[in-house]
Parts: sequence; C-alpha cells; structure tokens
Amino acid sequence: MSAAATELAAAPPWRIIELPSGRSLRVRDSGPLVTDPDKPAVVLLHGWSVNADLNWCRSYEALGRESRIIAWDHHGHGQHGLRGRRRFSLEGCADDAAEVIAALGVDSVVVVGYSMGGAVAQLLARRHPGLVKGLVLCATATRFAESSREKWDHRVMSFLAPFALFFPSLMWKLVERITKSRGGTLGIGDPEFDAWANQEVKSGQLHRILEAGGALGDFDSSSWVGDLAVPTAVVSFTEDTVVAPFRQEALVAALSDPTIFEVPADHVGCATQPNLFVPALLRAQAAVSQL
Repeated sequence: MSAAATELAAAPPWRIIELPSGRSLRVRDSGPLVTDPDKPAVVLLHGWSVNADLNWCRSYEALGRESRIIAWDHHGHGQHGLRGRRRFSLEGCADDAAEVIAALGVDSVVVVGYSMGGAVAQLLARRHPGLVKGLVLCATATRFAESSREKWDHRVMSFLAPFALFFPSLMWKLVERITKSRGGTLGIGDPEFDAWANQEVKSGQLHRILEAGGALGDFDSSSWVGDLAVPTAVVSFTEDTVVAPFRQEALVAALSDPTIFEVPADHVGCATQPNLFVPALLRAQAAVSQL
C-alpha cells in the first residue's frame, strides 16, 4: 500500500463545491454527524507550503469520530488549492474560508489553524466573526518575522515569486534554504512519507507559495487579536524551531483568556508525534466548543 493510501485511509471524502463567488473548490467533508447534527463542524486550516492532507492526515481519524471535518488546500497550495490570477494573501484565504462555510450551509464552526493556518484563522475570526464559534491555534503566532534577517527572507520570497514561473528548480532550492535557515525540516525521516510529502508540496504553485511566504513576513495581529470575542485555545509546541516558543508565548499573552495546551514536539509534530499532538488537539477543540 502506498504512503498516501495508508495515511489517508481515514480522511473525509472529497467533494466539489461551488463558492458564492462562482469558483469551484475541492474540499474534504465528512458530512453532518448523524448522532449530533447540530454540533459545530471543525474547519482545518493547514500551514505554509504543505496542503490539507499533509498537515492533517494523522488527525483526521480521531477528529472525525467526534465532529464533522472540513478541510481544503489554500490558494495555490497542493493539487486542489484555488487557482487564478489573484495574488496570494492571508486575508484572501480567510475570505475563501468564509465562502466555503457559506457554500456548505454550516451555521457556525470551530476553526483549527496550524502555523500559517493559524494566521488565516485569526483573520477569519476578525473578518467574519459571526461564523466562528471557537478558535484553536496550533504552532502559530501573532508575528512570524521580527529580526532584520527574518524580514529579509520573507521579502526575498515575495520579490522572487514571479520568477518561479520561469526558474522553478532554482526557486524550490530557495524555499528549501529558507526552510532550513529557520530551523525547519524537509521531511520527517520516513522515506515513504517524505517522498509522498515532496510530491504533494510540489503539486502546488510555487509562485503562490512564495507569495504566501512574503505575506507571513508582513502578518502582525498583535494589536487586535486580543479583541477577538471568541473562545480560543492555543496548542503550543515547546520544542518548535520554526515558530519559536517565545512567539507562541507572545500569542498566548496577546489573547484574551485563552486555554493553553502544550505539546513537547517540534513544528512538524502533527506528523511526527501525533500521539502527543492529537490528544491535545481534541482537548483544545472540546474546550472551545463547550464555552
């Protein structure tokens, strides 16, 4: 059995939906719970450069036992992310999420955002507050770049994004260099998983992924995230070398009365240590659903 088949055995099925804007999008949707159809659905927002399946494949099964699960690839990410001429923006992704929720006829959702998805989740709660019943923010921050070096890396990605259409191999090497320079990893040490992951990442549009990297460098929710009037839980990764623990601590400090769950894992703990991450995620989801 292939790595993809193994990892996605419990994934919600795909369906194609028509968004209010007239665009079509392929989403994973497990459908309303028969036992509790009024329970808030859980929207899963993935991190930078990966796609929904890479981020959530080892969480789908446990989450799906308790809730309706909805997930998709962000603009330009993965094989199924929205395409088009629109430049990538985190605000655009938040508005896309609102369209997905509207298209599925879901009244309210618990939004789970991981890394870049955490930034999108914060923006979704700010721009469309009536849709969000609860927030779960995982391995994320109010700011992803503060030092001159960090800001430079993100600006370089944004500047070079158009060149990815003409020099893709060179630009992929840039992404790999920046990932490594920020303490990231290009795999989890499982050859089959890593080969599948590489294929999934490179099915995305590199110029949009680079634009997303630039957008992360500009993101700063520190002045407004504390005003979000929604129950919020933070799943922080105490050994994170990509979104450093001090950034995750700053998010906790900026929020209004968050519930905190710590995971002793690195940034890719969702894949490498699901035995630690998934229980924390389930507790976080339950915490914001009950408030």
